[in-house]
Amino acid sequence: MKLLHIDSSILGAYSASRELSAETVAQWIKNHPDTSVEYLDVAANQIPHFGADAIAIKGIAQPEPTEAQRAENALSEKLVSQFLAANVIVVGAPFYNFSIPTQLKAWIDRLAQPGRTFTYTDKGPTGLASGKTVIVVSTRGGAYSTSEAGQAMDHQESYLKTVFGFFGITDVRYVRAEGLAMGEAAKATAFAAARAEITAVTK
Repeated sequence: MKLLHIDSSILGAYSASRELSAETVAQWIKNHPDTSVEYLDVAANQIPHFGADAIAIKGIAQPEPTEAQRAENALSEKLVSQFLAANVIVVGAPFYNFSIPTQLKAWIDRLAQPGRTFTYTDKGPTGLASGKTVIVVSTRGGAYSTSEAGQAMDHQESYLKTVFGFFGITDVRYVRAEGLAMGEAAKATAFAAARAEITAVTK
């Protein structure tokens, strides 16, 4: 079994999502000792944002690709191949401005490739990356899951569920720590709840 561990927080050693994603991976390995792990830190090793050179080769008739286009395509192919080779993906996803870090979005944009992770049919899009398990380690300074108003502002978990579903992945599990900026008591409660969820989602 192959596990791909993604971190995206810009906070380094101060990051709650990094701490909890590492604990999630460790618990998964404890429960599934045959697992090999590959690690990708998209904050420390930033992926260039998706631009014209990155999309130029993807199904667009054109003259011979430029060197820049070849380089962008090679990076996209490396990232999507790494993703497709994994059985389990653990994603550390902090909540930035109601959504995900731009560094994490850049990684996802490289994965969304027709013919690799999805295809269009006469009945609409079909995901090509089914059979995987994704564990999203979601951290938030405020509390968003417990009220309609909070849920309406949450474009983090909803986006990740949508995009992984678009790739054909239906087994998306969540470890959530929220209210981390609402005082020490709330933070301690959030970590305790998240660790209980880690135990549940890694069985």
